[in-house]
Amino acid sequence: MSVRVYGIPNCDTVKKARTWLAEHGVDYAFHDYKKQGVDAVALRRWVDRLGWEVVLNRAGQTFRALPEGDKTDLDAEKAIAIMLAKPSAIKRPILESGSEKDGVLLAGFKPDTYLAALRP
Repeated sequence: MSVRVYGIPNCDTVKKARTWLAEHGVDYAFHDYKKQGVDAVALRRWVDRLGWEVVLNRAGQTFRALPEGDKTDLDAEKAIAIMLAKPSAIKRPILESGSEKDGVLLAGFKPDTYLAALRP
């Protein structure tokens, strides 16, 4: 099973997820938003499967620093535009494994959720 983790390396939650994966012997590839940006097709897939409300990190500093007009009347298209322009506004980490259509797709990190989703 190939696992890909998307995030920012200095994010505490991403660090916890990566440590958990290493401790549980899960091989993964890491995609750094700061260096590699975010793929629009992947982002749309995440929003389609999880909902923009889950994928957009409204609690983070990046979102809070946006102009008020950008934060009002949000919908999927507006949220996607924000996340493409500012990948730090994406919930971290995003973990994707298996089929893009029906494989594992998780936003954020909770050890119990990772264990249930990645258990052989």
